Amino acid sequence: MARKAKRRSDHRGSFRVIAGRWRGRRLNFLNDGTVRPTPDRIRETVFNWLADDIDELRCIDLFAGSGALGIEALSRGAGSVTFVDSQARVLANIRSSLALLGSPAQESGNCYQAAAEDFLARESATYDIAFVDPPYGQAMVEPLLVALAPRLAVANRVYVECESSLRLSLPAGWQQLKAKRAGQVGYYLLSYSPDTA
Repeated sequence: MARKAKRRSDHRGSFRVIAGRWRGRRLNFLNDGTVRPTPDRIRETVFNWLADDIDELRCIDLFAGSGALGIEALSRGAGSVTFVDSQARVLANIRSSLALLGSPAQESGNCYQAAAEDFLARESATYDIAFVDPPYGQAMVEPLLVALAPRLAVANRVYVECESSLRLSLPAGWQQLKAKRAGQVGYYLLSYSPDTA
């Protein structure tokens, strides 16, 4: 008689750091259906878009999930990454990943539990690069861009990931620099200038 596999309450998935200081390292994430790491191929394209523009810059990873985007940024030389997510378990997992990577990651990565718009409303810091990957099907991208705009440095880049079926309409001041689709995923590189708002 075949034994039934034990059900695990804390399912784990993993992702790979593509390049930089921790190239090839595999890190776990909570694979509970609420976390959707950016696939390797898309992540590689995004960081090719950013090229050398990431060294020592301040980044924010909204809806951080697995932390894959922010950790990739740290691996490639970002000065700091602020990870924001509403789920405590998700942030605990990101903190564990940063601890595994050692002191440079722990010193440069900061985790905050909050809804993205609430965090941006109370935040005073500015960021050079932002990663925006909200849950699909909730029409969150455009309001997030409006909330994010005041928190961006003059020379900024914003990565947005959403469902490919979404017709992205940019608020005033926003410009699309790059765009691609891969299956059900649409992804974009944007920038914001208050002069055109």
